[in-house]
Amino acid sequence: MKRLFKIALVAGGLLFAGSVANAQQKIAHINSAELIKAMPEVVTADKQLETFKGSLDADGKIMYAEYQTKVQDFQAKEKTLSEALKEAKVKEIQDLQKRIEEFQQKAGDDFEKKRGELYDPILKKAEDAVKAVAKEKGYAYVFDTTQPGLVYFDGGINIMPDVKIKLGLK
Repeated sequence: MKRLFKIALVAGGLLFAGSVANAQQKIAHINSAELIKAMPEVVTADKQLETFKGSLDADGKIMYAEYQTKVQDFQAKEKTLSEALKEAKVKEIQDLQKRIEEFQQKAGDDFEKKRGELYDPILKKAEDAVKAVAKEKGYAYVFDTTQPGLVYFDGGINIMPDVKIKLGLK
């Protein structure tokens, strides 16, 4: 009977020790915004996105200048135009206004698409590096300190230096 009790006690102790060891998983944190900012690819992507935005803005300004010219021309000649010509000019101005609105919508969509094309690979590279470092170092959880949801942060292990090394950054 004593022997059975000792075996049960040892088994219970091992089970408890295994649970405690399992419950103490390693946790780390990283500031993803700082990491992304440190990546040289971001500078190139920023320049390309700014150039793309500039070309969209230039096209929009041309359309808007044409719109302003037509409105000013219409206002200057309005009193001398026949009703039929007034209606035609108003329709022409309204059509141009509609084209400008459609252009602005499409330009916004194109800008977001371009941003995705440029930044998605960068974000994927950073994410892969974080995952690799977490796996190498045995971290069960890595919290991003720039994202909402982290209620408390005091200490912990900052894996930023390891991820920067993984990405070849200084």
